[in-house]
Amino acid sequence: MGLAFDRRGSGPPLVLLHPLGADRHVWAPVADRLAPARDVIAVDLPGFGESPELSGNGPPTPAALAAAVARGLREDVGLDAPAHVAGNSLGGWVALELALAGHARSVTAIAPAGLWARPLAPRRSAARTVARIALPVLGALVKNPATRRLALAGVVADAEHVPPAAAHRLVRAYATAPGFRAVNDAMRAGRFTAMDRIEVPVTLGWPDRDRLVARPADLPRRIRNVALPGTGHLPMWDDPDAVAALLLAGSSG
Repeated sequence: MGLAFDRRGSGPPLVLLHPLGADRHVWAPVADRLAPARDVIAVDLPGFGESPELSGNGPPTPAALAAAVARGLREDVGLDAPAHVAGNSLGGWVALELALAGHARSVTAIAPAGLWARPLAPRRSAARTVARIALPVLGALVKNPATRRLALAGVVADAEHVPPAAAHRLVRAYATAPGFRAVNDAMRAGRFTAMDRIEVPVTLGWPDRDRLVARPADLPRRIRNVALPGTGHLPMWDDPDAVAALLLAGSSG
């Protein structure tokens, strides 16, 4: 099996890349808003959702994930030219790597990982352990507003924006992704330092209630930065209209 993806809409191709621990369904709130104007291609990164883990001996760094995505877009999706690419968190870093390698017409990165000042220490996720333990009763837990709010507190500003079925999918994807540990380790061990070498338009979106990724103090002047008020790390749930507008504007060139 190659790169798993969903495709809908018409217009210039726009590839959507999800965060660490999620899958392509994280873009569900915005896909229909984008489809009238874009050929929307939401993919599962290698090791997440229905895409297999990377093969080979090297670590699954964002650059390695980007190379696999570029190959999958050619061989599995059938794209014969660079597309507009957008990503959230890890997906934002992978999108930047795609642009750096010449595989993107533009990049829109929302709360991109990798722009931290120094590599991060390895860390195991206690929240993921809890999510795995809760899997047998997850359906009941996310139907309760209080426990749904607790489960999603780190990623959205208001858990009421996430229906129970979507919350179930988000938490289950986080708990069960086979590539999570290796990709997390590889991501935390590196940085993205080549922003000034990207030649295509770059737009960065910054949720103002993000608890996981902070906007760096210093970015190249030519980079367009857009605030996303009232949103958390997964802003497509808190304000899908604002995120769709950001993605359309970022892929308009």
